[in-house]
Amino acid sequence: MAKPSDFAQQRAGMVERQLHRRGIDDERVLAAMAEVPREHFVPEDVRASAYNDSALPIGNEQTISQPWVVAAICQALRLAGDESVLEIGTGSGYSAAVLAKLARHVISIERVAELGETARLKLRELGVPNAEVIIGDGSRGYPEGAPYEAIAVHAATPEAPHSLLAELATDGRLVVPIATGSADLLTAFIRENGDLRQETIGPCRFVPLIGAEGFNPTEPPN
Repeated sequence: MAKPSDFAQQRAGMVERQLHRRGIDDERVLAAMAEVPREHFVPEDVRASAYNDSALPIGNEQTISQPWVVAAICQALRLAGDESVLEIGTGSGYSAAVLAKLARHVISIERVAELGETARLKLRELGVPNAEVIIGDGSRGYPEGAPYEAIAVHAATPEAPHSLLAELATDGRLVVPIATGSADLLTAFIRENGDLRQETIGPCRFVPLIGAEGFNPTEPPN
C-alpha cells in the first residue's frame, strides 16, 4: 500500500511533468493541483493509479478526468480568488476541491445521487468549507446562486447550454466541452462588455452531459 509520502511525491511529479511542461502556467492552478490529494477521490482499487496521465473510473459509468484536463479548465476560468463558481458534473469531487482553492465559493451539481453523496463525504473529510454539492440536472444550471463569475462543465454538450449562459455574470467565463463528430472540443465562452466570444482550448474526451439542455440518456452522442 502506498504511503502518504509516496502520493505526495507522485503529485509533485504530476504537476511538473503533466501540467507545467504541457502549458499550464497559472501559478495558482499549479499550487492548487499540488495541494489537493487526488488519491482521496478515487476508488481503492485504482488508487495506485491516481496520478496517471489518464481518466479513471469512479463508478456509475463515470470517470475522474485526467489531471491536465482539470488544470486546463481551471486555468481557462482565470480565477483570482473572489469568484462564485458553478461546476456541472461533480463526479468524484476532485475538481470541486481544486476549484475551492482558487475561488471564494463553489456550487457543484451532480446528476447521479450516489456520486454526489460520496463527493460530499470526500470534501467534508478533506475539510473543504467553501464547496457544496447539489443533486440535480446540471444542464439547467443553478439559478438560486446566479450570477456566477465562472462556470465549469465536466461533460460534453451539443452546444453551450442556454441556462448556463444566462447565469453567467458580466465578464464571466464558461468552460465546456462541445461534442463534435470526432472529438470533444474544450471551449471557453467569455462575456465581455455585453458581448460573448468563444475560444477553443483543445480536443478532449468527456462523458456526455445528460439533461434537459444536454443529451437524452437514450440517445447518446455519436
